[in-house]
Amino acid sequence: MTNSTDPAIAMPTRIERTARSPFAEFRRRFATRYGSMAAGVFLLLLLLGGVLAPWILPFGPDQFDYKNTLDGPSMLHWAGTDEFGRDIFARILNGAKLSMFIGFVSVTIGAVIGILAGLLAGYYGGWLDSITMRISDVLFAFPGILLAIGIVAILGAGLTNVIIAVAVFSVPAFARIVRSGTLGLKESTYVEAARAAGASNSIIMFRHILPGVLGAVIVYFTMRIGTSILTATSLSFIGLGVEPSIAEWGAMLATGREYMLAGEWHLTFFPGLAIFLTVLCFNILGDGLRDALDPKLDDH
Repeated sequence: MTNSTDPAIAMPTRIERTARSPFAEFRRRFATRYGSMAAGVFLLLLLLGGVLAPWILPFGPDQFDYKNTLDGPSMLHWAGTDEFGRDIFARILNGAKLSMFIGFVSVTIGAVIGILAGLLAGYYGGWLDSITMRISDVLFAFPGILLAIGIVAILGAGLTNVIIAVAVFSVPAFARIVRSGTLGLKESTYVEAARAAGASNSIIMFRHILPGVLGAVIVYFTMRIGTSILTATSLSFIGLGVEPSIAEWGAMLATGREYMLAGEWHLTFFPGLAIFLTVLCFNILGDGLRDALDPKLDDH
């Protein structure tokens, strides 16, 4: 007679299947993307360096030293000095804070407007969808940088107008992404169940449909920050961005261009390298987020 208290009988298997939360599953998948994690760490360190620069650097971004103008990289000035003797490394770190601020705020504004427009257009359809898409088509007809130049040329140069210009050309892309996802989700079973239960249109859109499209929005949001930083620095480079005296990467490139023929390569190399690495890291981070948020992709 078999002993009913035998552990092998009472517990036929010791394998436990632990259900992971969506966040835990995302974290597990993202942890295998080492390149994306490295990009995220680099961006975090760059942001922290910009915020803590006044306390961790021996030189300020606007500290003049006319005895050491146009010096090359050295142990004292890691990236050299500019035409006024200002430390380039200090200006790059302070410029990182400004560039990321412009990128994040402008893309956030564009994302909020685009998400609302895409939700309404995809859910209600009809004339609202047609008008929203035609406006998006008009904005898409212009290259992003040309559209931003046109807006800044109308509004005038300055930090606020740069943010507005970059935000405007971010709207149509977010609207199309959210509209496409909304069209696919509004006829799904769980949305039909919510509608049959008497849920209002606003609850259906923001509680049931919006979470389903947030994955694509987050990925594009991350990549768009890099594009926005590149656009903002381009505007400053041609004189339509922030004031030249402000520590901003595009303005530093524009100033350094005047000294390239004199052999002062460091004035453009280090700001250009900062722009390149920052935009590249945002793109790599976005790729990693896309892979981690898409359950259809395997872990390899």
